[in-house]
Amino acid sequence: MSIEPRDAPYPELKKSHTMARTGRPFTDVKPPPAAPVWAAIEGLARYHVLLAAIELGVFDAVRDAGAARAGELAEQLGVSPPHLASLLDGVVALGLLDKVSERYTANDTTRRYLVSDGPACMAQLVPVAPGPQYNWTRLADTVRRGRPATPIEDDPATFYVPLVEGTFTTMWRTATRLDRIVRYATAGSAPRLLDLGAGGAPWAIAVLTACPDGHAVVNDLEGVLDVARRTTAEHGVADRCEFRPGDYFEIDVEPGAYDLVVLGHVCRAEGADGARRLIHRASDALRPGGRVIVADYFQDPERKLNPHAVLMGVTMMANTVNGFTFTTEQFAGWLADAGFVEPRLLEPIAFQQCMIATKAMRGDSP
Repeated sequence: MSIEPRDAPYPELKKSHTMARTGRPFTDVKPPPAAPVWAAIEGLARYHVLLAAIELGVFDAVRDAGAARAGELAEQLGVSPPHLASLLDGVVALGLLDKVSERYTANDTTRRYLVSDGPACMAQLVPVAPGPQYNWTRLADTVRRGRPATPIEDDPATFYVPLVEGTFTTMWRTATRLDRIVRYATAGSAPRLLDLGAGGAPWAIAVLTACPDGHAVVNDLEGVLDVARRTTAEHGVADRCEFRPGDYFEIDVEPGAYDLVVLGHVCRAEGADGARRLIHRASDALRPGGRVIVADYFQDPERKLNPHAVLMGVTMMANTVNGFTFTTEQFAGWLADAGFVEPRLLEPIAFQQCMIATKAMRGDSP
């Protein structure tokens, strides 16, 4: 009986890595794992598994059922049982549901972030967070041309209205938690807030809730500002808000009239020059001793240790004309150039960072 020779593992190493050269081949030297490549390949599937589960109402159905088989959930949702079972198993693989004895159950992540009435619900955020999906299919062209094919600036309200609605809960939690660290009330008994590019006004709501005698100027594009009008009314602070529509680079802002200015996730959309201009607008609006809050995704100096911020930078590049994310050092430099001192980097909740700085008093050097 003849035995066909087996291919040696890692034949390319057998040719170049011999005992005489590098020690014992296949143990001292081996190829790197393919896991990072597979993780990138599976990224698209992971996102769309979550997106489909939200669209179908899977998380609410599982939570309400307590523990249910795929067939029972399929009947309730009006979908194909075998296809739903496959989707549910994918959601379990992502750690977003649990499965015991063929029954699917909600876990802590489900109940907090993915059911429609969760205390930190992100379900509205998931569909809009990556930006227009068409732009991702043309990412190589964007890199070649230096501009996305369909930047969100072409129709900003259409994109930003669902975005600010989807991000509201996360941003409001960030702004509310930050008050525990910096205490907005220390800005004065009746502080004045300027919220530029306010979106759904989560920052204005948090500040005015903490400061019952405070007032806010809330700015955004007219179509987006309607969201802020609704949310401030729902939280009982609309009567202390002035809604000022328009481009945050062009609206009239009273100089030296504010105790607090918020730049909430707007700097990265404007590129380096735009971010500098916004920080200088904040400085001009603040009284000496007033504070600016810059909420954003800050990269580390080497642009590799905070993957969330790095990938957000790619998202901005893929979907906007000027957008990128920037490092903490860049922001600190821009703040100093605009007359701010004592910058602090804080993370009130996971993945949500804020840089806070104080406008120097007259005679102080930044």
